[in-house]
Amino acid sequence: MARTTANMNMNDSTRQSDFIRDIVAEDLKTGKWDGRVVTRFPPEPNGYLHIGHAKSICLNFGIAAENAGGICNLRFDDTNPTKEEAEYVESIIEDVRWLGFDWGEHLYYASDYFEQMYDYAVQLIKKGKAYVCDLSADQMREYRGTLTAPGKNSLHRDRPVEENLDLFERMRAGEFPDGSRVLRAKIDMTHPNMNMRDPVMYRILHAAHHRQGNKWCVYPTYDWAHGLEDSIEGVTHSLCSLEFENHRPLYDWFLDALGVHHPQQIEFARLELTRTVMSKRKLVELVEGGYVNGWDDPRLPTLSGLRRRGYTPEAIRDFLKRIGMNKVVSTVDTALLEHCLRKDLNKRSPRVMGVLRPLRVVIDNYPDGQTDELEAINNPEDASAGTRKVPFSKVLYIEREDFMEEPPRKFFRLAPGREVRLRYAYFITCTDVIKDDAGEIVELHCTYDPATRGGDSPDGRKVKATLHWVSAEHSLPAEVRLYDHLLKDEASADAADWKSNLNPDSLEILTGCRVEPSLAAAPAGSRYQFERQGYFCTDPDSSEDKLVFNRTASLRDTWAKIQKQQKK
Repeated sequence: MARTTANMNMNDSTRQSDFIRDIVAEDLKTGKWDGRVVTRFPPEPNGYLHIGHAKSICLNFGIAAENAGGICNLRFDDTNPTKEEAEYVESIIEDVRWLGFDWGEHLYYASDYFEQMYDYAVQLIKKGKAYVCDLSADQMREYRGTLTAPGKNSLHRDRPVEENLDLFERMRAGEFPDGSRVLRAKIDMTHPNMNMRDPVMYRILHAAHHRQGNKWCVYPTYDWAHGLEDSIEGVTHSLCSLEFENHRPLYDWFLDALGVHHPQQIEFARLELTRTVMSKRKLVELVEGGYVNGWDDPRLPTLSGLRRRGYTPEAIRDFLKRIGMNKVVSTVDTALLEHCLRKDLNKRSPRVMGVLRPLRVVIDNYPDGQTDELEAINNPEDASAGTRKVPFSKVLYIEREDFMEEPPRKFFRLAPGREVRLRYAYFITCTDVIKDDAGEIVELHCTYDPATRGGDSPDGRKVKATLHWVSAEHSLPAEVRLYDHLLKDEASADAADWKSNLNPDSLEILTGCRVEPSLAAAPAGSRYQFERQGYFCTDPDSSEDKLVFNRTASLRDTWAKIQKQQKK
């Protein structure tokens, strides 16, 4: 299926067809499910969730919440013990709760239904619709055929029912080695849909399960289990991403052959984002290959990574609402996600001052040993946030890039002989520049105007720049981690050599940063706007001895810029 890059304006989401909600509304109107709405979010616990899963989470829990009496099950499709771990289960539960959803009593596991699935398989064997096959994996691939050539029947397809029952029971008892036999559905080896060519229902796997232990040595395949789980739970609307569209005839065949409850499967397009990786397989490669620092690395699109970076669940839900729900496979510009983030953080984030690359400034005419407590606004977007006191002293730090000894014409910040405003403080004028033996600027000497306390001049004097700063005596040392996009360009995620397109500048670690003292006890996950710098959050690595902040996003909104250019 062709893939396009989404280039929506800010109101496109209101025009996209929300076809799934239309289907559910029509079903309620006609009484198709006796007024019931039961959805489910069915993750496989073989990795951490990413923002693509958030689309499914918000859809399934949202549909249930919007309809009276609606239920959304959280169900773990834990049918492959070699790839699943309790760690993943716990992380998924945490992520779904963090996004703002609760399943109440409706927490289920595919492994809860292993006995019932086994009994269903026995039923199909007795009906002559399933058989034990001894072909090797290579033989099965050969017999399956291709998209243009039909497959051929297994040599074991016509085994008697009693023999199949006996072999299947012995498979369960552990008599045979891994890979020696499988249970297959007897459908049609010439079917144009490859999924219908006698698919495997059970394989032998002597492996401990994270919940069932060593009770089982035959495990259901995903295709056999998935539809049955929905049926057992009474799901009415089975919402799946588009890759399951070709599997729907197989799910239908299984349910019809058993004569059990038959949910309605509806497919939607999965989420793709520019400048990142959305494939679970590729995410596993990055984590296990040491390209990133674990599943919660802030460069990853995993929900734990986004949370650690400082994203809010509100921003993610807003983003997903904007892109809407459709069946067109498209890649959405990450700039839109970042726009939603900035929009949310601008409203909720306290303002603070932090200097990332400090340059020492001495105010020569400021009294030695004196400290001023200056009033600073916590959030201009929220009057209820109030104010805080910021200490001002003789020696300060400003951002190194806010000074130039020989400034170009359009550089309005500090320079020799130039006056600027210090945020919430005073006007200062640079009088001298101190350099080390290598010629690097290490210190500035300035004077201040006491009459400009608070940042305004009583005589109406104007300056062209306002700088942020911190007191050298009172500020706190900090490490700041500057995160950027995981990939260098927009198209590289699908390339065969996609790892060669990993952005080498996706993380820059700054040490020796200084932040104002109000951040001394900032708990992990606290979000702030560092004035003139961007949005930051306290990393879990932070401690009393070492503050650590992650840059969530810069202040520059590339999405808003794109929209302005498109309107011209």
